[in-house]
Amino acid sequence: MMERKMSIEFGGRTLSIETGKIAKQANGAVAVQYGETIVLVTAVCSEEERKNIDFIPLTVNYLEMTFAAGRIPGGFFKREGRPSDRETLISRLIDRPIRPLLPKGFNRETQIIATVMSADQENDPAAIGMIGASAALMVSDIPFNGPLGGVKVGRINGEYKCNPTNSELEMSNMDLLVAGNRDGVIMVEGSAQVGNEDDILEAIFFGYDHLQGVIEVQERLRDELNIGKTEFTPGRNEAVGEQIHSFVLPKIKEAHAISGKLERRRRLGEILEAAMEKFAGEDEEFGVEVRAVIAETERQFIRGMILSEGRRIDGRDLSEIRPISCEVGILPRTHGSAIFTRGETQVLAVTTFGTSSDEQKIDSLSGESYKSFMLHYNFPPFCVGEVSPLRSPNRREVGHGALAERAILPVLPPSDTFPYTIRVVSEVLESNGSSSMATVCGGMLALMDAGVPTTDTVAGIAMGLVKEGDRVAVLSDILGDEDHIGDMDFKVAGTQEGITAVQMDIKGSGLTRELLRQVLRQAKEGRLHILKKMRETIPEPRKDLSRHAPRIITLQVKPDKIRDIIGPGGKNIRSIVDQTGVKIEIEDPDLVKIASPSHEAIEEAIAIIKRLTQEVEVGRLYLGHVKRILDFGAIVELFPGTDGLVHISQLAEHRVESVSDILKEGDEVLVKVLGIEPNGRIRLSRKAALKQGYDKETNQK
Repeated sequence: MMERKMSIEFGGRTLSIETGKIAKQANGAVAVQYGETIVLVTAVCSEEERKNIDFIPLTVNYLEMTFAAGRIPGGFFKREGRPSDRETLISRLIDRPIRPLLPKGFNRETQIIATVMSADQENDPAAIGMIGASAALMVSDIPFNGPLGGVKVGRINGEYKCNPTNSELEMSNMDLLVAGNRDGVIMVEGSAQVGNEDDILEAIFFGYDHLQGVIEVQERLRDELNIGKTEFTPGRNEAVGEQIHSFVLPKIKEAHAISGKLERRRRLGEILEAAMEKFAGEDEEFGVEVRAVIAETERQFIRGMILSEGRRIDGRDLSEIRPISCEVGILPRTHGSAIFTRGETQVLAVTTFGTSSDEQKIDSLSGESYKSFMLHYNFPPFCVGEVSPLRSPNRREVGHGALAERAILPVLPPSDTFPYTIRVVSEVLESNGSSSMATVCGGMLALMDAGVPTTDTVAGIAMGLVKEGDRVAVLSDILGDEDHIGDMDFKVAGTQEGITAVQMDIKGSGLTRELLRQVLRQAKEGRLHILKKMRETIPEPRKDLSRHAPRIITLQVKPDKIRDIIGPGGKNIRSIVDQTGVKIEIEDPDLVKIASPSHEAIEEAIAIIKRLTQEVEVGRLYLGHVKRILDFGAIVELFPGTDGLVHISQLAEHRVESVSDILKEGDEVLVKVLGIEPNGRIRLSRKAALKQGYDKETNQK
């Protein structure tokens, strides 16, 4: 392949795409540079076709090499290991807009690998990797209906910003990733600090306008290289296909009169079995063709029903939300819990509190950071009535958890007012459409049940689309089957005031501005309906935390007293923990955090710490202990770590011949502080203390 390098100005910086120089044995390879961030993206396609499959065998891997940022990985092995959550999420981000642009029926294994080779800590490699994936396919012989472009959008001081740097994103109240092609927007992912629908719409099309240059440079690169694409024609016997269609269509119509998901699927399975026996027999390869015809027949029937009759699978109107029920305080020993049910989708969400030592440590290209809010999503097989092995979270579970986490994060209190590490776990108990948005709703309810002082309530809804020519139907609160046969999956989460997170994928041509405006408007109506149902169950966060949740008290002490709390080799702090059972963390030079579910234990720990850190007050009485007898007086410990001298002349009103006539080591003695000398020595008097006496009311001794 010839070497080519093309550049454009993109968001105020130069974006360059270079090919033909490295990784030349891949079907297509490009190095995309933006600032000093470089991502190598390769596309490779196997020579052989996979038999008996009805999906596109595409794999996308995004890898962050720590050498790209001049770092050595942590851990024992000192090399990159399993993909981080960030790598998993960006792999999904690249996969989602690329997959629908590969031709349907293409069954050769295809792998895209995006490797971050250089990271300048300012330009996010995510959008760069997406552009690189499109460009690698464009310069390869792999069939691809591209190109596409990707761009990040922020908003700083009310102004939209194309590809904001990481430093600029810290000042931005919006962080969106927009992907699109010549036909329109095909993917959106991101979050906002409660942006209204018009703001989100403008941000999406601001990004779409800016990515047109990226599409154009890929088209010029393709035209210059003039690479031929692999011939691909999906084989289908039209005559036999029509026979299968005629056989199954009336049966599919009958099956879709059944409203229950499991019963309907059971009947559809029987129809498939009958069709396979009649048309495929023992021919497994042709069985795939039979399945494809049946799936397409069902797809066209459902789409026709929606477009022609305005009727959905379960009989709802296009904008109607399924019945909703909410319950909180489900689990007695957890810190907060809730069950959110919407139709045949049900989520159990549980909130757990921890201290700063429970924060998640993130080791990334930019170095170490910590997360104090985590939301984890689990999708066990029983929730869809299936049997499968239980493994570690897959990409979908990581992605859905991250989406719900972004949706809720804007309404959580800052750590200086609510110093807890918070973990929410979503267990999907039933699923028939948008368990991720049910997770947002259930997670929000569990946080409110736990007493987290959230600033608002967040709900989520999944929107669908069926579009054929000029006929368009926008669906609210889509079912799983509607997601499968539809042209769009658009998840929108937010408060009464606006949007906090969005995720959109288009399976066909891109969305226009007006159609997207309609979707957002209908999504808002659905979101407000769901919020109303949630508030009927719990209108605001509980005023008190669960009795099982840790209480965290913050004490401010003088920096030079921290060592007294810790003690030699940590002796004092271990003693406090052993005596009281509390958890103690020392943050900054003067803050001590004490955590325990027991109020009494916290009070006991506070009392010990105050004793350890108290300072001597001149004129005050103390009940001390005699540590040592001297010829000229006695050394008295006022409190741990602090003692003073009672001179023999200050032992009594009368003349004392020998100190041991009055005091012995270990005696408890009432003394008054007369003064503190410049060298720090404390002068005490028993005589003055006896004269003054002890007032129990003022706790003065």
